Amino acid sequence: MFSTNISDLPWSDIRNSLWKLGYGRLGKLLSESQCEDLRTLYANQALFRSRVAMERYRFGRGEYQYFAYPLPALVAELRTTLYPFVVETANEWMKALSLAGDFPADLDRFLRHCHAEGQIRPTPLLLCYGCGDYNCLHQDVYGAIVFPFQVIICLSRPGDEFTGGELLLVEQRPRAQSLGRAIHLEQGEAGTRARALSSARGPAPPTR
Repeated sequence: MFSTNISDLPWSDIRNSLWKLGYGRLGKLLSESQCEDLRTLYANQALFRSRVAMERYRFGRGEYQYFAYPLPALVAELRTTLYPFVVETANEWMKALSLAGDFPADLDRFLRHCHAEGQIRPTPLLLCYGCGDYNCLHQDVYGAIVFPFQVIICLSRPGDEFTGGELLLVEQRPRAQSLGRAIHLEQGEAGTRARALSSARGPAPPTR
């Protein structure tokens, strides 16, 4: 059970924001206790398939870990529940970019397709930052099949456990200066953002 019924979210506004700005705000999906429960998982190495120290790869400073299968129940439920609400927009997005990406309507079929192409590792992850840590402008892309949106949830308490920490999204615009937007998320709040995709038509779908 989530703090907000996902089917009741203003999906029309969220989809419009994805097209116009490259991101959408979903509001508070997780309670404080759910956030705390997810954070405690970080210390349990058995739940993860790999750990990335960002400084080693010049991704920034801090670290993150990719979950292994089976995913924690809450992570699996979030992924399964959110997918049907963004997949139609994902297909429209790929078509606008003239890219291949006919994503099926449900997550299980999409994952079966990924597995058939050799992409068998789960990609949900937990980030861990200490004082002064940061994330450079980068993203990980695993394999040829790339879903164009990611969902990010803040698990800590801004203003209490940390200051700063805004989510910085940068849009690279053809023949124009890049445009940056700083997004502040509260604990339990989720946002969905576009991955950086490119085609002959440019780095992002046209605003409609």
